[in-house]
Amino acid sequence: MHGQDWIERAAELYERPGDASGEAEALFWVGCRHQVVKGDGATGRPYFERSYARAKSVGDRMTMSCAIRHLGFADKDAGHFDLARERLTESVTLRREIGFRPGEAAGLVALAHLAAETGDPSAAYHHLDEAASVAESCGAKAVSGWIEEARAHIRSQGPWESAGHSRSLRTATQRVDQCPGGFTRWRRPLPCGRP
Repeated sequence: MHGQDWIERAAELYERPGDASGEAEALFWVGCRHQVVKGDGATGRPYFERSYARAKSVGDRMTMSCAIRHLGFADKDAGHFDLARERLTESVTLRREIGFRPGEAAGLVALAHLAAETGDPSAAYHHLDEAASVAESCGAKAVSGWIEEARAHIRSQGPWESAGHSRSLRTATQRVDQCPGGFTRWRRPLPCGRP
């Protein structure tokens, strides 16, 4: 079986005994495989939607925060910036509620990139200031580095060009994320700009 087959099989197995949280987590990973690894957010979207719904049904806010975050990335890619902002904000709120401070800071960096991309550098810097405060309070050194990278990018680029902003948003915000199961996973950016 290939990696995708194993992940999809896990989603099926979790569904049988009625383990909604496990199913939500497995669906999230299927969506990530499509969106992040294959660069196909449209195919990943229904998995994230199902993951979010299943996680919400059992109050699994960590998985909800992951799924809604990636739905926000899909919306951004589709040019639905207001919806992307709503979803990324919801992810930050959920992470704040459960005390996942490094994830909260990373989410604020994603919001900063989106604000800069949509022509609001003032909001971008505000998000980065907040992210810096959160990252410092919890010792999230990797996120602190992304904040400085984002500041430098915004200062040097001015209005973002289509090809550059997508890569920057992903490489700065998807390299580390909290897995629904409670483990931290690190990813390197792929050559195509999709980590």
